[in-house]
Amino acid sequence: MKQYLKLIRPFHWVKNLLIFVPLFFGGQLFDRNKLFLLVLGFITFSFIASSVYIINDIQDADKDRRHPKKRFRPIASGKISKQHAATFLVGLLLVSFLMMAYLTRINHNPWTSFGFPIFYLIMNIAYSNGLKNIPLVDVVIIAVGFVIRLLYGGGLVNITISDSLLLTVISASMFLGFGKRRNELKKGTSTRKVLKAYSMEFLDKIMYVFIGLTLMFYSLWSINGSAWLVYTSPLAMIIVADYCLIIESGSSDGDPAEVLKHSKSLMALLLLFLLVLLLCLYVD
Repeated sequence: MKQYLKLIRPFHWVKNLLIFVPLFFGGQLFDRNKLFLLVLGFITFSFIASSVYIINDIQDADKDRRHPKKRFRPIASGKISKQHAATFLVGLLLVSFLMMAYLTRINHNPWTSFGFPIFYLIMNIAYSNGLKNIPLVDVVIIAVGFVIRLLYGGGLVNITISDSLLLTVISASMFLGFGKRRNELKKGTSTRKVLKAYSMEFLDKIMYVFIGLTLMFYSLWSINGSAWLVYTSPLAMIIVADYCLIIESGSSDGDPAEVLKHSKSLMALLLLFLLVLLLCLYVD
């Protein structure tokens, strides 16, 4: 069981918390019906995301065995066979589709309930089968994955996402994607072909661009919100600075979930940020 948990990478489900952002920022976090819908959506999307991880691990098993860290993954290490992993994958996808059908029955919106998770799945299969080797396209697909989560959450509970919030997530996702590539290139342990097309100089420059855009778009969103929201912008700047400090140290491969997992300072700052946002949005 432990190996199957490692296979689905549950800690990486933290990325799927973006599904709750529209409800949280929309001031409706305590609407039980909508919260219930998003919890189901979170579980569904997490299973779909885990299915993508399994597909990747099956396809990249031989390559992962040559990686200093990935060689310990269940399939690469031989602790789970490809056949057993494929069977588990089918079961996970079956449960996901049943949950999508149940969500459709509740919210009567099949385009959202089925559309976003299936599109995410197809996009990542295409990514694994060649698109990950095309420079820029590889990072854009990573960013689109985050945006899909945001739109999926908004669609499930019928909440319109503001332009500034959408642009904040897009630019932050691009920053995270290029940050991941930067650290992979810096450490020199990755087997990704696409890294040959990147240079540290380019990745540094493009990250600066998306850091600035992220903070600008977030500040615009906060200015147009409640009176106190603007004061969360300095905290957002500190969070970005701390994240940059962590990836600059080269102690991780730059994956957002892994960075968060191993950084107490970033975890504490994010929790403080969420608490302040909660007070600004929900306390009169």
